[in-house]
Amino acid sequence: MNLLIFLTHPEPTRSGYEKYLAPRHPELTIKTFGTRDEAIQHAGWADIVMCFGPQAKQDFFKDTPRLKWVHSLGTGTDGITDSPHLGKDVIVTAVRGIHGAPISEMAFLTMLALTRDFRRIERQRAEKSWVRWPGALLAEKTVGILGLGAIAEDMAPRFKAFNMRVTGISRTDRPIPGFDKIYSRAQIVEAVKELDYFVLLVPLEADTRNIVNYEVLSAMKPSAHLINLARGGVLDEDALIRALNEKKIAGAALDAHAKEPLPQDNPLWTMPNVIVTPHIGGFSDVYALRERPRRSRKAEAGNLRKGAARRSIPSGFVRGTEKGAGLRGALKVRGRSRLAV
Repeated sequence: MNLLIFLTHPEPTRSGYEKYLAPRHPELTIKTFGTRDEAIQHAGWADIVMCFGPQAKQDFFKDTPRLKWVHSLGTGTDGITDSPHLGKDVIVTAVRGIHGAPISEMAFLTMLALTRDFRRIERQRAEKSWVRWPGALLAEKTVGILGLGAIAEDMAPRFKAFNMRVTGISRTDRPIPGFDKIYSRAQIVEAVKELDYFVLLVPLEADTRNIVNYEVLSAMKPSAHLINLARGGVLDEDALIRALNEKKIAGAALDAHAKEPLPQDNPLWTMPNVIVTPHIGGFSDVYALRERPRRSRKAEAGNLRKGAARRSIPSGFVRGTEKGAGLRGALKVRGRSRLAV
């Protein structure tokens, strides 16, 4: 059984997956590649692929006749499940349950940086200028989250700890602890009117592409800030640039972009009220190995073998087959993926 790992992260993260899996799964022949060109050259060799969908992209699976299983190393499966080249019987799984802390901390980092004007702090430090000003507070502000999955469930109580009011915008109507109010996606324009901070966590799917458009941005408070920790495609970046120039909102922090890396001529780089980060919100120093509890490691071996052999559907199942029936589903099993190594 051949496992191809495609990961552009720097060392030691990149080789960490292979180093962990190889001695525990001698039945696997594992190859790790750090560039897309290298990975595509060997894609036809693989029975199993582990990758981030946005890095692989849809045409990665154009010539993969042996492929049985794709495991997304992130929560999102865009770039994988939306590929027209992916065989209908290929199982797709994704990491679940490890991103709550890093994404939440990234939200606080950017929100505080915008609210406390950290750019001014750094500018004055460089100029050796001692000028004081009153900073705004997160306390008693309203934060809204678009996309109420596992990450949002972890994030909401953290906002409450800052004495913030938390609202959610969700596809489904269900009570979730930590939220003061929940709107449907159809109510998004109404929902954003009351927000001081708007955090995007929604996955990129056909019905969420550009879901945050000019109409939504124009409905926000002029003092509000947008935080995109989801996918670039859920936000209409041209509409955002227009809204910022027209002062429809006060600022934005973008960890995900429609095109990555963000082109150097993109005006978002130089806008004074925009923070640009290179899609690092969910990435941390313990991402590869130490996020999982030790008790899950024994279960991993059987899960990997059974999943590859189609004898069971692993946790974190997104789509795949059930007894060869060719089920194309959207079932997302909550909890930690056994392959979240």
